[in-house]
Amino acid sequence: MEHRIVGPGPYRATKLWNETVELFRTRMPLRKHRCRFKSYECCFTAAEAVDWLHELLRNSQNFGPEVTRKQTIQLLKKFLKNHVIEDIKGKWGQEDFEDNRHLYRFPPSSPLKPYPKKPPYQKDVIKFPEWNDPPPGTSQENIPVRPIVMNSEMWFKRHSIAIGEVPACRLVHRRQLTEANVEDIWKSMTLSYLQKILGLDSLEEVLNVKLVNSKFIIHNVYSVSKQGVVILDDKSKELPHWVLSAMKCLANWPNCSDWKQPMYLGFEKDVFKTIADYYGHLKEPLLTFHLFDAFVSVLGLLQKEKMAIEAFQICCLLLPPENRRKLQLLMRMMARICLNEEMPPLCDGFGTRTLMVQTFSRCILCSKDEVDLDELLAARLVTFLMDNYQEILKVPLALQTSIEERVAHLRRVQFQKSYPEVYQERFPTPESEALLFPEKPKPKPQLFMWALRKPFQPFQRTRSFRM
Repeated sequence: MEHRIVGPGPYRATKLWNETVELFRTRMPLRKHRCRFKSYECCFTAAEAVDWLHELLRNSQNFGPEVTRKQTIQLLKKFLKNHVIEDIKGKWGQEDFEDNRHLYRFPPSSPLKPYPKKPPYQKDVIKFPEWNDPPPGTSQENIPVRPIVMNSEMWFKRHSIAIGEVPACRLVHRRQLTEANVEDIWKSMTLSYLQKILGLDSLEEVLNVKLVNSKFIIHNVYSVSKQGVVILDDKSKELPHWVLSAMKCLANWPNCSDWKQPMYLGFEKDVFKTIADYYGHLKEPLLTFHLFDAFVSVLGLLQKEKMAIEAFQICCLLLPPENRRKLQLLMRMMARICLNEEMPPLCDGFGTRTLMVQTFSRCILCSKDEVDLDELLAARLVTFLMDNYQEILKVPLALQTSIEERVAHLRRVQFQKSYPEVYQERFPTPESEALLFPEKPKPKPQLFMWALRKPFQPFQRTRSFRM
């Protein structure tokens, strides 16, 4: 049961749906079954479908071994609702699929989902300021000038300009690199890095560039604590104190120094339920609705772990600071709970790691529109985040260094054009250095006597020797 790897790009969720439907329809074993003294050809039971599809999803590199049987049943419910399957009486359209001996079959035709049509986004090409661009509201025609008395000399100058012998004079405006220009540079280069890692010709179909806020990127890079957690300027967007205390309690279990309430049997389960209820009632997932396609696209790079981490780093920089902070604190708590051997079971029938993924995956990644595979994709992403959260939620150093060097270069060029004499004194050119520090004549190498001697020759007998 091979599942083709769907790489990064637009409509990845739809491609995964179509790929899974095709594999299920073409490879699911069909056989003859009896029900109520009647035989049915080419059908399967609900339990057989769950077993086969669960094995397919677990062995697929697009979903991974973390897929649970419950998630497989949820997917089969969506198959029944979308008429991928039907019961032996031809009924479909409702999500009443259960893991039992009820018989199902494939309809004669199961149309695949068409790719959604999105409004074309215009490319947001950022134009950096030119030093001779006039400021807004001015033009060369509106430059105030004094009336000039025409004489022979002025007539000769105008005539020379008209015939092209002398170039016309233009007013050159030297503009400064503003804060808005710096923000545009951060946005432009960040998106450029993401596009390069994903290997796409354009980000238009996975990301609305106009919704990317450059202020969020800069804040997420520089306004951080020593532990790398974002610091918010607006304290009203902080986590409620009781939620933060509950998260600290479970993250440091059993050493809950901040928790002053008396503990009892099952106390940790109630604390966990409190945290889960808060995150479950968020109006928008932490990774936001408009970045859903971008994060799903990055999931296609999980086979190349280093590239996937770099892409996730950049995508997380695009988040609002309050979302990034909540995500950082949540992932740190989840990772510590999974590694804590002293933590009692928080749910009967589920392992701690599976419970973390199932509880928080939907509040981390979710689509605004109904996407049939969003639960499986969210679980896949949260699993990868838990394993690599320390690297993913770091600021990408290579990107930060590159942007800072770009901004410093533009400021240096601005200073050079605004104050050329001062710049020449501070940063001399090779020509000016040659005038200030003339090159001294190099002394000729000394000739040694041994260099004039002939090379060694073998001894030869002469007549002066006695025979």
